[in-house]
Amino acid sequence: MWEPPRLRYHSPVADDGTGELGDLLMRVARTQRRRWRDALAPWDLSPHQARALRVICEHDGVRLSDLAEALHIAPRSATEVADGLQERGLVERSPDPGDRRAVLLRPTDAGRRVRGEVGRARAADSAELFARLSAEDRATLARVLRSLTD
Repeated sequence: MWEPPRLRYHSPVADDGTGELGDLLMRVARTQRRRWRDALAPWDLSPHQARALRVICEHDGVRLSDLAEALHIAPRSATEVADGLQERGLVERSPDPGDRRAVLLRPTDAGRRVRGEVGRARAADSAELFARLSAEDRATLARVLRSLTD
């Protein structure tokens, strides 16, 4: 089967290699996102839903506003994510005992089970991806990436 040649973009401005570094970082991020979506396929979860389920499972009751903040998404989007998880029986809503106007999201037993399975699948996928690097290179990459986060 014929495949078109891969075209590489070279920044006309950055002669010091920083443009290429940015491009490479974005390619790695896209690769990681694609792998993450593929790893989630058996559970029919989106990356947002998987991250939301992780946050909800890590806390004893999460308000929608706190979930939105943790995921860096709009509150309306957090509601949609929570609705999807609730429809699948992975989370449940309950009244917040500290504020009767608020609702808390809590994982169901099925939600905790799926969260564990997804966590193991993601860890296995990450191990496979990063096995391409030596232990020393993995440590260096972790150090460099930590220095670039804000």
